[in-house]
Amino acid sequence: MQIGTLVLTLQLAEGNSLKDKRQVIKSLVETTRRKFNVSVAEIAELNSWRRAVIGIAVVSNKRTYCNQVLDKVLDYVESHPEFDVAGVEMEFL
Repeated sequence: MQIGTLVLTLQLAEGNSLKDKRQVIKSLVETTRRKFNVSVAEIAELNSWRRAVIGIAVVSNKRTYCNQVLDKVLDYVESHPEFDVAGVEMEFL
């Protein structure tokens, strides 16, 4: 069994409150979960208006599949103009 994890640190371009941030992050989490069939959660910076840390995990019998899925997720997140990806950590267990 292979487990792939991806931790993304995001800088939100706009937003003046936690409510704005949570709306954008919730949309990202739900869309990513549905589109790529992965586990996704906001894992840190919960009370920061302009930063978010998102954790993504995928399980497979092949490491190459995990890597492909996480690369697609990263490309998808980077294509959104609402935020900039400030940090990326990918790991396989």
